[in-house]
Amino acid sequence: MTSEQQRVVVIGGGLAGLRLAARLGARDGGRDGAHAEVTVLGEESHVPYNRVLLAEVLAGRYAPEVTALPDPGPALRRGVRAVRVDRADRTVHCDDGSTERYDALVLATGSNAVLPPLRGLFEPAGRELPDGVHAFRTMDDCLALTAAVAAGSGVRAVVIGGGLLGVSAARALAERGAQVVLAQQGERLMERQLDTDASALLHNHLTTLGIEIHTQCRVRGLTTAPRPAGSDRSRPGAGGRRVTGVEFADGYRLDADVVVLACGVRPRTGLALAAGLDVRTGIVVDDRLRTSDPRIHAIGDCAEHAGRVYGLAGPALEQADALAEQLGATTGGTAPGYTGTRALTRLTLSTAAGTATAPGGPGPLDLAAFGETTPLPGDDVVRLADATRRTYRKVVVRGDRLVGGVLLGELSTVGALARSWEDAESLTDLFHLLTDDGGS
Repeated sequence: MTSEQQRVVVIGGGLAGLRLAARLGARDGGRDGAHAEVTVLGEESHVPYNRVLLAEVLAGRYAPEVTALPDPGPALRRGVRAVRVDRADRTVHCDDGSTERYDALVLATGSNAVLPPLRGLFEPAGRELPDGVHAFRTMDDCLALTAAVAAGSGVRAVVIGGGLLGVSAARALAERGAQVVLAQQGERLMERQLDTDASALLHNHLTTLGIEIHTQCRVRGLTTAPRPAGSDRSRPGAGGRRVTGVEFADGYRLDADVVVLACGVRPRTGLALAAGLDVRTGIVVDDRLRTSDPRIHAIGDCAEHAGRVYGLAGPALEQADALAEQLGATTGGTAPGYTGTRALTRLTLSTAAGTATAPGGPGPLDLAAFGETTPLPGDDVVRLADATRRTYRKVVVRGDRLVGGVLLGELSTVGALARSWEDAESLTDLFHLLTDDGGS
């Protein structure tokens, strides 16, 4: 490393961290004397993968290797966990005893699955989940769930949480042949993204896939039994018990072989807190994606910009690109700051195994949601619904600007609508945008 190079250490080997490393590498073009030497600390031992595709792996549509991200080369240290940041010495300490010095440090630590306070979730003296209980956040979670449902058809699976992650997991398990129950505490599915009508259509679609749905129900706890003598305890996180069922607050009980905890995610901020950085919901960053220590940045699921934590792949990638511009401009010049991302949520729900070719069976359901889907007083709302084609389109208009929308079914118009929303353009022909040729 030359004296002119800056040492950039990235904690986190997910989408955001690897995108940043790739962008910095592309800037330097692999030349001798490049201005940055990048090291990425990746906690997982797996080849880096696209977390967005885990539901497709669970459904059996993709092999795990299909989700692999581009090879980052020697910049990535796999299976290494950062345990402490020494800001005074500008050093990251790792769990294997090694250290990494930095000129610029980037926290891309992502988020953890939320584990709800359920009775019976943990053993009295420990933090091990019962066998059969899984989060759905990592490749290890995905592979463990795949093994559980591959044990035989008719596996009874209960998914707790009816948000984007829970709906994706329920659909994937149904495709694997499991008997799936989806339990949602709120009034409707995907209530953060969908309005009442769109959520009802999603509810009906999942029901046609054989998924039993309970809304407005609160799970109180799990029932467990001792693991059979001689059973394999080598699975990471496997406790001395196995799950046998789920209990609801009203006393109703469901038998279960597998329970999936899809109760949301929480930014991983432990390193930042221990280092004395400003943390609210996430690690607070400014428009240059700097934390309260100007030598330390944060991007992706762990970062909070302008009071918002996105938790989506699109904003994480945009933040990585913006930070690459910032770090690339440190030797001279300036780069535009990050001003936020107008994020669009998309999901494709395919048919469960064996139903796709059934006469009259449901086809795939595509959905997209963006912006403000709940209108304010004075907003105009336009809805187009076609029960025969199973399509639903709703947009919210404020003045002459499109501020949000929900689309289910045929999504040929989503590109044009999203561009109008992202660019804050004045609407000239809303009907054209909403009709099938609008996205052409």
